[in-house]
Amino acid sequence: QVHLVESGGGLVQAGGSLRLSCAASGRTPSRYNMGWFRQAPGKEREFVAASRWIGGSTYYQDSVKGRFTISRDNAKNTVYLQMNSLIPEDTAVYYCAAASFWRGSYYQVGEYDYWGQGTQVTVSS
Repeated sequence: QVHLVESGGGLVQAGGSLRLSCAASGRTPSRYNMGWFRQAPGKEREFVAASRWIGGSTYYQDSVKGRFTISRDNAKNTVYLQMNSLIPEDTAVYYCAAASFWRGSYYQVGEYDYWGQGTQVTVSS
């Protein structure tokens, strides 16, 4: 069992930055593949970024490439999402997720076993 708690959300103007954190606890959280997803009102939850624990490969949704960076500090069992050059379309609840392994595609919600409660990010124009 892995417990995830996100923090760092808030209100920011377009062009600004935020850093989200996801603190993990429980059974060897550093050995999990980690992902960030987001869900805007009236829309489905969508993939944002992911990090593989073996090798450290990272993956991004096309719309955030070059603006967002996922990183992890395994010693602190924490995953981060640095978000720069934010735009109003980034407004959503952001969720951290953990997968013991990816059976198929890292960008699919169903690949993840554990989820945090979410943190709201609002970007004003």
